Amino acid sequence: MDDLAGRLRGAGAQLLDLRGPLVAGEPWSLSAAYGTEPEADWGPREVLAHVNEMLPYWSTQVRLILAGDAAEATPFGRVATDPTRLDRIASDRQLAVGDLLDRIAAGLAIAEDLCTGLTPADLERRGLHPARGELTVGMVVDRFLVAHLEDHVEQLRAILAGPPDRT
Repeated sequence: MDDLAGRLRGAGAQLLDLRGPLVAGEPWSLSAAYGTEPEADWGPREVLAHVNEMLPYWSTQVRLILAGDAAEATPFGRVATDPTRLDRIASDRQLAVGDLLDRIAAGLAIAEDLCTGLTPADLERRGLHPARGELTVGMVVDRFLVAHLEDHVEQLRAILAGPPDRT
C-alpha cells in the first residue's frame, strides 16, 4: 500500500504544483463537450472539476466496499454516463481555477488518509463494479484514484504545453 499512497501523494503534489500556470491561464474557456466524450477533449476547468468530484467519490466507494460483507463482492461505483457525475462537472467547471485547486487539495487529503490506513487484508476485499466486474480494493485504489489522477496530471501538462487558450 505504501507504493499506492506514495504515488497518490506524488501525483497530487504534481497537480497542485501546476497552480501557477493554471491560474495565470485564466480565463480558460469552457469545453463544449464534457459529458461522455473522451476526456482528452476537456479543458483545464473540466479536468479540474472532474478531479474535484472524483477524489471524494472514489474514496467513498472504497469505504463502501470495506463496510460491506467480506465474504461477498460489494456492489460499488458508476459508469461515465452517471448523471450525478456529469452534473457535478457542469457545476464545478464554473468555479475559478484557484478555488478548484483548493477543493482538490482537501479531496487529496481525504484520499491520502484513506490509502495510508488500508491494511493488506483491506486491499484484498472485493467490490463489484457495474462495468469492470469484480475488483479488489487494491485494484480500485490503483485504477480509480491513483492512475486516474496521474493521467489527469499528464493531461493538464499537455494542455499547458499547447497553444494558449484565449477563446
